Amino acid sequence: MITLAEDVQMALAEGRPVVALESTIITHGMPYPANIETARQVEDDVRSAGATPATIAVMDGRIRIGLNDTDLDRLANADDVMKCSRADLALAMSQGRMGSTTVAATMMAAHAEGIRVFATGGIGGVHKGAEESFDISADLDELNRTPVCVVAAGAKALLDLPKTLEVLETRGVPVIGYRTDELPAFWSRESGLAAPYRMDTPEEIARLLNTRQLFGNHGGVLIANPVPAEHEIPRAETAAYIDEAIARADRDNIRGKAVTPYVLSAILELTGGRSLQTNIGLVRNNARLAAQIAAAL
Repeated sequence: MITLAEDVQMALAEGRPVVALESTIITHGMPYPANIETARQVEDDVRSAGATPATIAVMDGRIRIGLNDTDLDRLANADDVMKCSRADLALAMSQGRMGSTTVAATMMAAHAEGIRVFATGGIGGVHKGAEESFDISADLDELNRTPVCVVAAGAKALLDLPKTLEVLETRGVPVIGYRTDELPAFWSRESGLAAPYRMDTPEEIARLLNTRQLFGNHGGVLIANPVPAEHEIPRAETAAYIDEAIARADRDNIRGKAVTPYVLSAILELTGGRSLQTNIGLVRNNARLAAQIAAAL
């Protein structure tokens, strides 16, 4: 069911740090060739910080943890790749389809092999208008049930961030602002919402993770790591882009899992490509911090 790359298998066996990486950012989050270039940069960032990268995807009927250059090329150039959350993994595997993993599916696979830290861009959450659509990402329930530390630049800014934060609190998920008192909002360093907790070092985060392991029934931890200032698109500026992109999605009757990639693509167009550079900057920043946390563990 699960195939580990040799370097990932060796690192786990020897107790060396490993960082899980999702693959939806490759297939649905960025255009080619930025997707494959970023995937390789992120893996190099993890290695440079002293950990082994483990990009996760579904290929040839199996969950693959750790992809080589040929695998990454296949994924980046493939058409009709399934976007796999918790509900989709078994379907992709049983049908022999290629699938990329969302936050939820990556957490599942990482936990199955004892990988405790995962770096992504931003998590899913409560979509605007969820009181009518009930559109809430499975990422939130996965954080509730699966003990993996997720390092992200907050939730994606196109979401209803106050409701997302409230659901995380209800689910018992600690949300930690890394060196910030304010919850970051993906492309922006500020959201107008206070981060529930703050920690300033990877070692402090590692102590929290080890302490939570004392409880038999515990879920994940979200580390909210602000985008570097040099890559930020200020909050006031992004708000207009997001409103326009969501209006387009409504007009085109985009629903469910298709909403996020559609809106990200529209914002890429509206910002003249600037959002892509911000996305690259934040995911690389998250990968470096995740590697430091994994090393501290």
